[in-house]
Amino acid sequence: MKAQVNSRHDFVIERKLESILLNDKEQDIDLKEIRPGTFHLIINNKSINVEVMEVDSKNKTYKFLVNQKICTVSLKDKLDDLLHELGMDELTTLKVNDLKAPMPGLVLDILVKEGDKINKGDTLIVLEAMKMENALKAVADATVKKISIKKGTTVDKNQVLVQLE
Repeated sequence: MKAQVNSRHDFVIERKLESILLNDKEQDIDLKEIRPGTFHLIINNKSINVEVMEVDSKNKTYKFLVNQKICTVSLKDKLDDLLHELGMDELTTLKVNDLKAPMPGLVLDILVKEGDKINKGDTLIVLEAMKMENALKAVADATVKKISIKKGTTVDKNQVLVQLE
């Protein structure tokens, strides 16, 4: 497994039967959990306090407080390397090209303009359907490429409202 620490330092970690290799060097490690999420680590006679702050299992990234300093670690295994070599590592990234009308309705408001940078969760369009206002939100960070509708127009289900890139 490969670990990248603070986007700068790369390490290769390999677990053998009774030891751990760090960059092909055997390490003398003792790890004790003090309480959930907090550990005391002794590595090569050096004492380290580690607290788990954030865990993103999907992206294999972790944030730790190590001796009172924040440390971000990204992990990659052999499968991640293979997917990267095959150009398939970007397949899980959400790609959004268009915001489409989820139902027929009337465009009450357009809250963005072409060229705007938007963030996931930003409201882009307010659509009235069945006498209810519906806020249509961005599902990912993007840039507004083109707005295909005008305020006050009626739209059909699946009609493209905003093109994103």
